Amino acid sequence: MYLNILLQAAGGQSGYIQIGLFAVLFIVMYFFMIRPQQQKQKSQKEFLASLKKDDVVVTAGGIHGRITFFYEDGSLQLEIDKGVRVRVERGFVSQENTKNAQIKAPEKSDPKTGAAQTA
Repeated sequence: MYLNILLQAAGGQSGYIQIGLFAVLFIVMYFFMIRPQQQKQKSQKEFLASLKKDDVVVTAGGIHGRITFFYEDGSLQLEIDKGVRVRVERGFVSQENTKNAQIKAPEKSDPKTGAAQTA
């Protein structure tokens, strides 16, 4: 019912209303879709530029490794195990896990009881 009233009230100015609705739609799409994607791309670009040697990272394929070398063409070398190194493109690094990769030394246990000893 309200729609009929609005359509009748529009009369000869329906062209302006359509242009206004398209403008509002574009503004909403910009703030909810385009702008957040641009901000995400900017932060990813800054992250990739801030990578340094000995950072522990995860690639887009799920490979965990430590950065050992940067090549001139923009790729880098990851050490995924002792003596196992792979070359990956910088753009495929998805996150940094340097803080999470702090490996604790295993606790010594008493061979007779199996209980952990405190230092």
